[in-house]
Amino acid sequence: MPENTAQLQEKKRLTRRYLIWCYKTTKEDLDRIDRYFTQLKADRKILGCLLKNKDLKKGPKRRDYSDKVAEFKAYMEKKRARVFSQKFADKEEKVLTPEYWYLKNRLEAVEKTICELLGKKELNAIQALYEEEMTRRILEAREHT
Repeated sequence: MPENTAQLQEKKRLTRRYLIWCYKTTKEDLDRIDRYFTQLKADRKILGCLLKNKDLKKGPKRRDYSDKVAEFKAYMEKKRARVFSQKFADKEEKVLTPEYWYLKNRLEAVEKTICELLGKKELNAIQALYEEEMTRRILEAREHT
């Protein structure tokens, strides 16, 4: 007996929800690693601005300011040391860890599957939903973790 329109629509909704879940969970895992690399790039720029600040060279509180800048630099160095081993298997940063490599390829496979089953427009919609959700979480966070 052929499936009716309602059954086909329900299957499509279930498939869409599953693929959204696959995208979300895989992208979150990959982002947990990748976000630190983008943070490090931004942190270097921020540190550069902090080091150029006039207050670092003069003013009654320059030592306190200098200490805060040094703390930020130490924080950056710890972050870098912690995250590089999650992405790279070698010190030259050329070989990806199996976990990172898998996540990267899994995300590509999920995106390809979404395009094949639901269309490119739906992939764009799912990516936009994900970005909105991540931004909402950041803006609603009560404390830094």
